[in-house]
Amino acid sequence: MRIAMQNLRKNLIVIVGILALVILSRAAVGEPLWTTLEEGKRKQPVSITNETFLKLAKKLKPAVVNISTTMVLKEKPSPSPFGERDPYREFWEKFFGGEIPRERETRSLGSGVIINKAGYIVTNNHVVENAKEITITLHNGKDYQAEVVGLDKKTDLALIKIEAEEDLPVVPLGDSDKLGVGEWVLAIGNPFGLAETVTAGIVSAKGRVIGAGPYDDFIQTDASINPGNSGGPLFNFWGEVVGINSAILSPTGASVGIGFAIPVNTAKQVLPQLKEKGRVTRGWLGVNIQAVTPQLAESFGLKGKKGALVSQVFKGGPAEKAGIKQGDIILEFDDKEISNLRDLPRIVASTPVGKNVTIMVFRNGTTIPLRATVAEMEEPTEIAKAPPKKSFGLTVQNITPEIASALELEGAAGVVVAGVEPESPAAEADIRKGDVILEVDRKPVRNVEDFEQAMEKAKDRENILFLIRRGDSNLFVVVRPE
Repeated sequence: MRIAMQNLRKNLIVIVGILALVILSRAAVGEPLWTTLEEGKRKQPVSITNETFLKLAKKLKPAVVNISTTMVLKEKPSPSPFGERDPYREFWEKFFGGEIPRERETRSLGSGVIINKAGYIVTNNHVVENAKEITITLHNGKDYQAEVVGLDKKTDLALIKIEAEEDLPVVPLGDSDKLGVGEWVLAIGNPFGLAETVTAGIVSAKGRVIGAGPYDDFIQTDASINPGNSGGPLFNFWGEVVGINSAILSPTGASVGIGFAIPVNTAKQVLPQLKEKGRVTRGWLGVNIQAVTPQLAESFGLKGKKGALVSQVFKGGPAEKAGIKQGDIILEFDDKEISNLRDLPRIVASTPVGKNVTIMVFRNGTTIPLRATVAEMEEPTEIAKAPPKKSFGLTVQNITPEIASALELEGAAGVVVAGVEPESPAAEADIRKGDVILEVDRKPVRNVEDFEQAMEKAKDRENILFLIRRGDSNLFVVVRPE
């Protein structure tokens, strides 16, 4: 009996140990950011009946939230009504604001969808960007303050989070690539502040480009979408999120049956990065491209008008190192066909930095395979390390090949001024957006890191000497921190 009890005790210890390891391993790995529907359920046919709409609406509404934000907007007052030649322009600008922005507090409404029981909510970047306060109202009427986890302006997506006192309802994310034109969809949101509004329609088109950003790939739907629906989910009839409603096309500002949603597969690429680092790291190839028109295709000897024509190769970039040349037509990137101009930026941006890829280019009548290593696309860097009283009001960034091309700064070293705060020391020294900072206190500035170090060393000085390049000329300016 004693031996049996000892064995039982040992077995219990082993079982408890295994359970502890399972729990610890799950904690280490972490819960997934979103859930997906089982493949078997996804394949079951859906009969669209009145009962289907009732069940879906009841099941999905609790996971859709109302988002109310308070924002501080900077408005630029109108300059003199008589234009640049007004003899009293200087007086007008001095006493009536001129180019100095004024601040105005405003409130706006949007929607979001809960994708994780820990309180993660997906919405649009434009719904919460620059928000001073974000209030989330749940299905049960409870309000919570949300914090921004990450923002991505280029795809207009945002991830925010609330700390709720209750179990939160969540919905699974689907596969927008499998979404078919003509398929039924359901939109739930808060148009004009009318909470939990449910509308239905079909997928009108896919892959729409509406000029909203560099990676446009919208789902078009005739499900009624209005102001306030932004950030809310578009569901298929399995109850999966297939899109995030983002924009409408309307001459009146209200729904006319043309709404656009960001494909959920785009969100799946962006959300993990927003959760981990608050921003998105994108791949960069280092080329400027243009569309292959029938005339260009004929000139280059290419049958058809597929691919992306390389109009410029940036020095030192991955494309140059791979041997890509101006006049090449990129037909494939990493085994993905480039059907048109829009495909390449989107595919490159979603490729992991550092990945070695094969690029098929058409050159002189022959298709050539080339190997490239994808680099990281640089984003603006804000300088905010000086103490508040010593802030110079400058936002600078490294000179990327794109910036050099746009501002005609080929071969320029230094950092470019991306923004200057009004009434700041930098503004008083007449430093302007687009200026290139070459030196600080007679020390060369080659990149943002050099600039930060120079600012740190000079922060206690009364006068800081800058050498800047403006247009074709260099000039010295003195910044007084106080």
